[in-house]
Amino acid sequence: MTTSPATDQADTRADEAAVRAVLAEEAAVRALLAEEAEAMRTRDAELAVARYATDAMIFDLAPPLGRRGHAAAGVRAWLAGFDGPVTIETTELEVTVGGDLAFAHGLRRMSAVPAGAAEGFSFWYRATTCLRRVQGRWRVVHEHTSTPFHMDGSFRAATDLQP
Repeated sequence: MTTSPATDQADTRADEAAVRAVLAEEAAVRALLAEEAEAMRTRDAELAVARYATDAMIFDLAPPLGRRGHAAAGVRAWLAGFDGPVTIETTELEVTVGGDLAFAHGLRRMSAVPAGAAEGFSFWYRATTCLRRVQGRWRVVHEHTSTPFHMDGSFRAATDLQP
């Protein structure tokens, strides 16, 4: 069966519109994830937690092994342990969107100066973030960050790795 040129053009326009919609959703997810870097840089605890669903499951670098939810008070207390901004750089970020769910993974570098320390630190870690569209807005519902460790029996965090 053959189609008419008008039908082919309509199909092409529909395909292009679908691609634009997916790219727009991916851009929205990337923008939401970029808010973390801005929140850390400006030491804005409320902005840091605004992107999370209230019941988000979080497995981050600090103890405990996991927790539900993210409170500004905890972020504020954590930020108080540093002089100046905490900078977060993301690289190799890949975002996939499908309907009301999205996930992203990439590498992040955190740099900061601990309060009272003469110099700062910088290290790379891995991050995977899962998002759900809630009332028309993307929200983080699951986040997992980790640092590899040396498998030589020392179990030291491999904070010297670079992408």
